[in-house]
Amino acid sequence: MASQDWFDKDFYKVLGVSKDVTPADLKKAYRKLARKYHPDSNPGNPAAEAKFKEISEAHSVIGDPAQRKEYDAVRAMGGGARFTAPGGGGAQQGGGFDDVFGGMFGGGARQQGYSYQQQGGFDDLLGGMFGRGGAGGGGFGTSTGGFRGYGGPTRGRDVIASTTVDFITATHGDQITLQTQDGRAIKVRIPAGVADGQKIKLRGQGQHSPDGGEAGDIVLTVTVRKHPVFERDGLNLRLHVPVTFVEAALGATIEVPTLGGAPVKLRIAPGTPSGRVLRVKGRGVVTPKGTGDLLAEVQVAVPSHLSKDAEEKLAAFAAALPDENPRDELLARARD
Repeated sequence: MASQDWFDKDFYKVLGVSKDVTPADLKKAYRKLARKYHPDSNPGNPAAEAKFKEISEAHSVIGDPAQRKEYDAVRAMGGGARFTAPGGGGAQQGGGFDDVFGGMFGGGARQQGYSYQQQGGFDDLLGGMFGRGGAGGGGFGTSTGGFRGYGGPTRGRDVIASTTVDFITATHGDQITLQTQDGRAIKVRIPAGVADGQKIKLRGQGQHSPDGGEAGDIVLTVTVRKHPVFERDGLNLRLHVPVTFVEAALGATIEVPTLGGAPVKLRIAPGTPSGRVLRVKGRGVVTPKGTGDLLAEVQVAVPSHLSKDAEEKLAAFAAALPDENPRDELLARARD
């Protein structure tokens, strides 16, 4: 929902993008700034924290297609428009009432002048723009609801917030407690499988309405700490599993860790190459929408130090192998 301070805040400038930026480029710009100014990267830096909140607020608005459209309309209306009386200059070149709404609604205002009164009043028109229809006929000067006129009480403003959770919390889900700016403690349910940068809307937990309307929301951006072993791949969990050359060549049964659970046994087939991905069903992220798998990528570990005896035996092993170059096919394809 649009806020009245949208007139004064240039969210495109905050994110360093143009007004015609694509959603993909907008997301890239936001993520770059979020990493730069995130509180975890700038501990004890209030300026960075304030900047992070500013860019989070900007992205929460223009990163949402519906809110971006509404924001652009509000900014266009605030760009030097004057609400002049009809007649004697009401439709002059200076951008009066007719010019502003004529530009927004395809020239209808220029033709009808103040005839919006017949359709429910000026406040009904603005109510439609901001997602709130008017409650019937009424005039520009009606007192209930302030700027929104006859449309009813004003909705409280949304609050932009952020929190950082560990990898296990994000994967399995949990309930955390946050403290709002006004000192309230609220419990937030982090759903299983929440992704880094995902937003959670806490309805009715934002600022209270100044005139008895509904409260705004808290839009919470979740940052997920990296795990030293696992990483997310959709609903799957990935990890790199080192194996010895002997295990890869002859085959073996090894143990691999799982997230928050006991290790599982995994069979390495003889001749397994480095980079092969082995799957453990059902040991990924568990959500109401589905369950992922554990993907173990084999990495053959090469010993960095060999004894003299081991070197001699390895040389004898190499001499016993077929006389072939595993890179022959690669070189041939490169010449094609």
